[in-house]
Amino acid sequence: MAPLVRIGTRRSKLALTQSGMMQRAIGRALGVADADLLEAVPLVEIVTTGDRVQDRRLMEIGGKALFTKEIEEALLAGRVDVAVHSMKDVPADQPDGLCIAAVPLREDARDAFVSEAFAAFADLPQGARLGTASLRRQAQALALRPDLTIEMLRGNVDTRLRKLAEGEFDAILLAVSGLNRLGFEAVIRERLSLDAFLPAPGQGALALQTRTEDLDATWVAALNDPMTALAVAAERGAMTALEGSCRTAVGAHAEIAEGRLRLTTEMLAPDGSARWRRSGEIGDVAAADAMDQARALGLQLGAGVHAMAGDQRVQP
Repeated sequence: MAPLVRIGTRRSKLALTQSGMMQRAIGRALGVADADLLEAVPLVEIVTTGDRVQDRRLMEIGGKALFTKEIEEALLAGRVDVAVHSMKDVPADQPDGLCIAAVPLREDARDAFVSEAFAAFADLPQGARLGTASLRRQAQALALRPDLTIEMLRGNVDTRLRKLAEGEFDAILLAVSGLNRLGFEAVIRERLSLDAFLPAPGQGALALQTRTEDLDATWVAALNDPMTALAVAAERGAMTALEGSCRTAVGAHAEIAEGRLRLTTEMLAPDGSARWRRSGEIGDVAAADAMDQARALGLQLGAGVHAMAGDQRVQP
């Protein structure tokens, strides 16, 4: 059987797990029999620069686009038909010829506190070693506990958990969504509050990226969750206004309830010494222009935060 849709994916266990979820969903949308799935909707593994370089923060080697660049090149060259990304890794601007075609139903957007010895973030002793590669998590942790020692932690989830088990850190921070998708829920000691640890824009969501001419492919609508897409549009609007990247500590999260969307976004000083936050909402998530309203709200709130905070970028 000739492939119907070729999926470009990174080789990490989490990326393959997420891409496998989308492989099965695309197969169902196309009516592919389970026995034919691997041939009809194959996974094409691509090693990205972000995967190859594991000993430095992303800000030092070019930013989070290093997790998407090689896969986007494969899309543009026609070697794959769709890329599956963690939405929080997708830069605000899409390359010419590519688009985010679908945003599936979101997982838990919260951050997870993981520790061998301590049951909660508040239980960490004075000067405890906290592992994270995220400038946002670093700033939020220091805003609550300036005594903590923040140490750089990169690598896939297995590697990070192994380093914790070997005693390199007293605790680490990871995304709840990745742990859930990998079946590692048991390691989570505490799901951190959305207020104290406002997530990265798009955290917990996936992005299905295609060439623009494939935006109306038959399987796209079946995989898109409109409310997740709406929330992510608001968050990414804020990210755009805040110039959100691995060099800025930026959080944004939108929640939808009773037909309304409420967005909160913030920027923090990298050392946690200050945080600037704004919230707002749109009133009818079923409106024909709700996506435009959501993005405009994000841009507006993000611009307001940026005006208060000024330039909080960390130089690589």
